[in-house]
Formats: sequence, C-alpha cells, structure tokens
Amino acid sequence: MRVLRRRSVTTLAAVATLVAALAAVPARASDTLPWTGAAAKGANQPFQHGYTSADLLRWAPGSDLFGDLTRSRVPLQPRVAPLKETQADPGLDPAVQMLTLAGDYGNAFFESYPYNNEFSAYLFNYWQYTDFYAPWHGMATEGVPERFYDPTLDWREKWFEFGMLNLPNPGYTNAAHRNGVKSLACIFFSENDRGTQTYSELLVQDANGDFPVARKLVELARWYGFDGYFLNQEEPSVAVADIPRYKAFLKVLRDSGMYVQFYDAVDNNTGARSYQNAFNSVNAPWVRDPKLGDVSDSMFLNYWWSKSRLTSSRDYARSIGLDPRKTVFAGVEAGGYQFNQPYNLQDNLDSAGVPMNGIATLGADFVHSDMAGKEDDANQWKAYERERRWWTGSSTGGADDAPNWKGISAYITERSAAGGTVFDTTFNTGHGLEYVANGTVSNPAEWSNINIQDYPVTWQWSVAAAGGATPLGVDYDYGTRSTKPDRFSYQQVGAYQGGSSLVLTGDLAADNYLRLYRTDLAVTDKSKLAVTYRKVSASDASQLRAAITFADAPGAVVQVPVAGSGAQGGWTEATLDLSGYAGRRIVTLGLSAAAGPATVAGYQLNVGRITLTDGASHRPAKPTGFHLRAALTGTDELELGWNLDGYDNVAQYAVYDNGGYLGGSYDDVLYVKRFTSTKGTLQLRAIGHDGSVSEPATIAYDFGKAPGDVTATAAADGNVTVKWPQPVPANTRVKVTSQYRDQKIVKETTVTAGATSAVLSGLPTTGGHYLVTVCAGGTPVAYRGEFADRQVEPYPAALVKITGNTFRFATPTTPDWYKLYVKEDGVAKTFATTYSSGAKPYIIRGRTTLTALTVGMARSTSEVTVTIEDYSGNTATTVVRRAATG
Repeated sequence: MRVLRRRSVTTLAAVATLVAALAAVPARASDTLPWTGAAAKGANQPFQHGYTSADLLRWAPGSDLFGDLTRSRVPLQPRVAPLKETQADPGLDPAVQMLTLAGDYGNAFFESYPYNNEFSAYLFNYWQYTDFYAPWHGMATEGVPERFYDPTLDWREKWFEFGMLNLPNPGYTNAAHRNGVKSLACIFFSENDRGTQTYSELLVQDANGDFPVARKLVELARWYGFDGYFLNQEEPSVAVADIPRYKAFLKVLRDSGMYVQFYDAVDNNTGARSYQNAFNSVNAPWVRDPKLGDVSDSMFLNYWWSKSRLTSSRDYARSIGLDPRKTVFAGVEAGGYQFNQPYNLQDNLDSAGVPMNGIATLGADFVHSDMAGKEDDANQWKAYERERRWWTGSSTGGADDAPNWKGISAYITERSAAGGTVFDTTFNTGHGLEYVANGTVSNPAEWSNINIQDYPVTWQWSVAAAGGATPLGVDYDYGTRSTKPDRFSYQQVGAYQGGSSLVLTGDLAADNYLRLYRTDLAVTDKSKLAVTYRKVSASDASQLRAAITFADAPGAVVQVPVAGSGAQGGWTEATLDLSGYAGRRIVTLGLSAAAGPATVAGYQLNVGRITLTDGASHRPAKPTGFHLRAALTGTDELELGWNLDGYDNVAQYAVYDNGGYLGGSYDDVLYVKRFTSTKGTLQLRAIGHDGSVSEPATIAYDFGKAPGDVTATAAADGNVTVKWPQPVPANTRVKVTSQYRDQKIVKETTVTAGATSAVLSGLPTTGGHYLVTVCAGGTPVAYRGEFADRQVEPYPAALVKITGNTFRFATPTTPDWYKLYVKEDGVAKTFATTYSSGAKPYIIRGRTTLTALTVGMARSTSEVTVTIEDYSGNTATTVVRRAATG
C-alpha cells in the first residue's frame, strides 16, 4: 500500500482546475525495506500479520501466529482536564479532536515488531496533539512465504496477499495508551489493493441475524488491547441492498465499545464510491442513521474541502445533534503533499480563529519514511526536525519555518496524561544507540522500543529568554555515536537512563525559562522533586532551577533553585522539597537556567531525569512467575515470561542478563533477539510510576552443559527428528509441542544416557509451528520449527455458483491455499490481476481481481475442474462440472 488513491466525482472542469493547481505532487512514502546485518529479522522474531474476513472467522487467541507475543497490555490512561491558561494558544478549543493515520516504526510488510535492535526506526514523539492513532500500511496474511517479497521490484509487483485488516503495532498502542490516545486497527477495501477481498464478506450473518465477523473483530481488539477500527471502504460501490446491513455491522462494533471512524467514500443513497469532501446528508448516515441511530463515531472527510464545505459540515453536524469537533474530521493528505498542502487548515477556522471540525491526517510518518537515507543512524536528527516542523510548525522549536504549514499545534491544544501525585521522566524517546542505567552503559547495542518511551515533552520547544536575549537551544542527546543537528556544537554525553537526555546549550546571556510538561500533579506535605543533571560546561555562576506553575495561579512561574548547579561535574541528583506547596496542583513542569551576573558563553547542561515523589512507597513488589519460555540457543534467541501485575502498580518491566540490560515492556513476555551468554543470572525488575525499582526475580542458567544447541527436522511421515551435539544423561526429556493451532498436540519421550537424538512420531503433516524442548537436568534448551506440509484440502465444489454457462468462483475459506487452476476440458482459464498487471492462467491469492472470479465457459457440455495449490506445492483437483456424455 502506498497512499489512498482519490478519484474525483466533480465535473470535468473542476477536475481540470484541480489538476492545474496540483500539478506537482510530492513522492509517496517509500517502503520500509527489510533490515540487514545485526538488525535483520531474527529466526523466530515475533511479528504481526494481516487478516482476511475468513481469517477472522477462524481466529482464536491461541491459534494466531505470535498472538501471545504481540499484545498491548497498557490500559488507556485518563487525560488531565484542559486548562486554557497553560495552552500555547489559549484561544484554541481543547474539544477539537485529532486522528493520525500513519505507519509505526515503518511500513514493513513482514517486519512489524513490537521492538527491535535498530536505532533508525521511526519513533513517534507527538502523542500530546493526538486523540486517535491508526496504522496505515499493508501486512501480508499469515503464512505468506517471505520469499515472495522482492523489495527491488516496483510496488505493483508484490504477488502475495495483504489482509484487509491490519492491527496497530502493540508497542505503538502501549505508547498511545500511556498518553491517553486511543489506538485503532485499519480495515481497507478497494478494487486493487486487497485482491478479491470485499466488504460483503464482513456482512455475512448467522441464523440469528448476528454478524460473526463483527463479533470476532471485537474479540480480537480486546485480546490485542486496542480500541476500535478505522474503516476505509473504497471499492467502486456498495450494493444498495447491503447499505442497511453494513450500518448494522458497524453498529455491532460501536455498541460493543469499539470506537469506529468511517471514511468519506460511500454515497448513502446509491452505494457508489463518492467523495463528498464535506459532511452532509449523503454521507452523514454512515455516522448517524435516521433509523438505526449512531452506527459509527466519526467520519474522516476526503481532502478536497474548502472553507464553505467545512463550514457547512459543522452546521450540518450540529443540525443532526452531533458535535463536529468530535465527529467530523477534516482530512489532510500529509504524506502526499507534506509541507506544501494545497488545502489550508486555516479554512477550518471560524471567525474567532477556532477549528470548526476535528482534523485527521494520513501519512504523517513521511517525516521519516520519505527522508533520503532514513536507514542511516547519522540521518535521524533530520527526521526529528522534520517531525517537529510538521507538528509544531518549526523544525527548531523556534519561529515557524514552513511558510505553507503552521503545524498541527496551531489547531490542536496540548494534551497530557501526567496526573496523580508522582511523575518520572528520563527523556527517553523510545530508542537509543546504547542503553544506559544510572549513568553507566548497561548495553552498548542500539535499540528501538516505543514500549518504554516516556511522556513526550509537551512543548518542543518552548524557551523564553529574559530581555529579548537569544534563548538557549534544546535537543535530545543520544551520545557520542549519534549525529546531532548541524546548528549545535554541544558535547555529546548521552543518557543518564535509557537512550537519551535533554541538553540545554548555547550562550546564556539572560535567564531562560524552558516549559516542558503539561501536568496535573497534586503536591502533598511530603512531595519532593528530584532533578538529575550534568553540568558539562565549565563552572560558572549560573543556576538550574525547577520552574513550576500551579492551577491556582497558572500565570506565575515558581522557581525552586538547585544549589551548586553551576559547578561542572558528572551526573548529580538534586532533591527539592515541595512540601511548602502542599495542597496545590502542578499544571506545568519545566526548568529555568539563571545566567548570573555575566553571559556564560558555551553553556551546556544535560538533564537526565526528573522525578516527583509523594512520600509514599510506590515500589512494586518483586515479580512472580519468572521463567524461560524458550531458550533458542541455536539462533541466539530467548523468550521469557512472568506474571503481570496491574498497571496501577507497575509502569514497565526490565530484564537484565548478568547486569546488562536486555529489554523491557509492560507485558508478561519478552523476546530477546541477541542472546549469546552461556552462563549467568537473568534478573527481572518491576519499575513503578515514580521510577522506583523492585527487588529482582532471578533465573540461573548454564547453557554450557548438555545438550547444547538443539535442531529438529519434520518429515512427511509425521516424524520429527530432534538432534543435539552433546551426549545427555539418562532420562533426558524431549518434548514436541504444537504452537498456534486450535488443538494442542504434545509428544514426549525420554532418551538413554549418551543419546544425541530422538525421533517423535504421529505429528501433523499439514504444516504449522512447533516447539521442541530438551531437558537434560540443567537449563532446558529449545528449538522452533514447522511441521511438514504434505496435504492440501480440496477445493469445495459448493463454493462455485453456476448460472447457465457462467461460473462464479469463491476463494477458499481454508488458510492453506495459494493458487486455483481452473480448466475447461483441460484448457486453463485466465484471470485478470490487480493494477492491470495482466491475466494469469490461475487465480492467485491476493492479486486476482474480484470481477475476474466470474468466468464464462465456452461449452455447456465441457468438464470444469479446479486444482488448488498451497504454498508448499501440494495440489488437489476437484471436478465442479462433469463433461456431458451420450
């Protein structure tokens, strides 16, 4: 998938005007290519996949590939109440909502991971301007061989199936929820991009009139932890008779607690693909139907709006009792036009300068995906500046530098989920070139893991210097291996905790006030604020101060000095007593750099952590149930598990190996991609919302003992042969367990002393995944593999609808198929493919067009057969009409 392809429904004259005005359209977002080198996909690395409607009807949590390793577990957090005095623009309306439809770490088709060992992935850092996040990139369905994807070919040369449904990345959902943002999955239909998949497959009803696919979508969302669905229905038409059923389907989702946004592409009266570019009587019933009531929550308007259309949209929404700020979203083609938008969001402002409708953007990840050299660590600072420019209007955080683009913050107020009585940030943006713990490098390897991203700094950047002096520069410092923006010359010192710290740098000629976080933090009589900083430049008379505003006087900045902070030195933690402000609520939290009597040239101070505590203990309990799920030593991978404590108690978990950081998340599982240690101790610690750390749960391991690295081979006769290099003691247990299938199959045996192999029989020959575990008395060692696939289910003749000499073929409901060869008296029929890529002598999964499934036969007496082929090359032939005799 690239971008939404829009077709005008206006007059030819209007089209001509549009084409003339938009003659130069920027390039579309480029694909995220498979990572190479150390970042290349691990042999057993969990990833997401797409879904067809048939996949959903088969879906169960236990049978979904990696369904146990790709869940979001952070619950949606409440946001603090708006306070206009804290807003960058007090005139903006905080009720105006924002949706971003974009890629996550990238838009990879087979590599959508919760986390990875690659710094240069895209890490979204502007949750504070977002209410809804939904993913926009295709995902291959489960089972598609990755060898089918050739990234060097044109994007129309992807000869495999993408699911009509792709889920939000679980890491992104966790980060969204932490910031009070709802996360949505994406359903997409068009005549090209999803092959034969069509909306009508969603609308199948059972004997009770219910919608089984809708029920599965609700179950799926609850299992994976996201909040609803964005539906992009862009096939040429929806049958008029199907419109009421489609709305009833949507209503099942919404009434089940799902948030539903529908795209402005279907005429409510005719079912034709039609872009209204406004909210009116033609599309509004897809949100509020006169008979059914509310069937969805909101609509993403197509992009060709105008001032008058957006004004009429507001008025129409109000006329039917809807709030346009929450139900009508003016669409912006971010990826297509980038900073040169032909449609100006100023047209969405009323006479008071306040947005009339919500805002939705497609492809705002272009700031990274369309950047030359996006895979290069040295170029990531450019992505940060492009992203800042998109969201705030300024790449540097200062004056606007995009003449045609004011930034989302010109229309959307800042949001925050930082409430309560405690707060902790280490300025962790979710990736790093090393992982640092308490100022010391704990793991030198690069990483990306948005699961452990801190609250983004609310205002990036808001720095005011007294007396009109030039303000200090602000940046994230990722250490000496990173490349900083060209305009900076600061000394890179990196993180105190995580991957980055905040650096204040420049000539300090006057007091500087840096506003950082929007909060609603209650101060108690035992509250303390800890600031961990490092004064890098030479000792001087400057002073770092905490800068706070309170709800009862939001215009007054209260400064609490950090004694001795002008002295050069290493990481230092200063604890400030806030008990004198007990009973008040902190609504903004920032810092001030006081200059002293003279200008400080080349000033640099890094801030590594800010923590608010309330005097109570929020230290989590020692984790329980810590165990090795699988030690995949032959591929240097590890899977760990434990019991998940409630999010009220634990913000995240961190896993260490012999003191070195391995990874973390708020989850009950962790996949480790590079694990080469042979002996030591694994530690699991729970981290509280105030940064406190639990006592560790531990696992001692020793992989230097038998059996060594395990391998296995599955044969066509149902035997699985397991081998290992070191002779094992008597009674060593060897077990094969099926994975990700409806019915678990377990085979186990014991071997004699000195054995180096075992054979287990009676196992499936229909494909699927398995886990081998060998326990020789020490640390169990494992191997993951796939059963032999020697069978394919014949194509059911009942799937063919025959009317005279016209045959309508339906695609199989089984997941195990790749091509269908249809022959009339032994002669192959041909089938058109998507993107006008030519006819093929077979139906190919994911690329044959829907209309091509209807075929006329040359003779009424001919024999018609269908041969099904699966990805393993197995075939079976079904006669769907026998030749006439006599």
